[in-house]
Amino acid sequence: MEYLSFLVALIVLYIVLKIIAAPVKIIIKLMINAFVGGVVLFLINLVGASFGFALNITWLTSLIVGIFGVPGVVFVILLQIVM
Repeated sequence: MEYLSFLVALIVLYIVLKIIAAPVKIIIKLMINAFVGGVVLFLINLVGASFGFALNITWLTSLIVGIFGVPGVVFVILLQIVM
């Protein structure tokens, strides 16, 4: 009986950790996307300044880049060129 309760506790712990691990993976992925996208935005503004091109870094551009990463940066650049 003692082993059964230990086994049940391990199974419950495994399930709880699996439930918690999924959101943590998503948060880590968003943080990496935001960091890489922010660095790319900075580099584009740094290089683009010599060509007269600059991207405004607002909450909307930060949100797009944070969620989508480098493809979000490309989208923001295309949006800036079109507008």
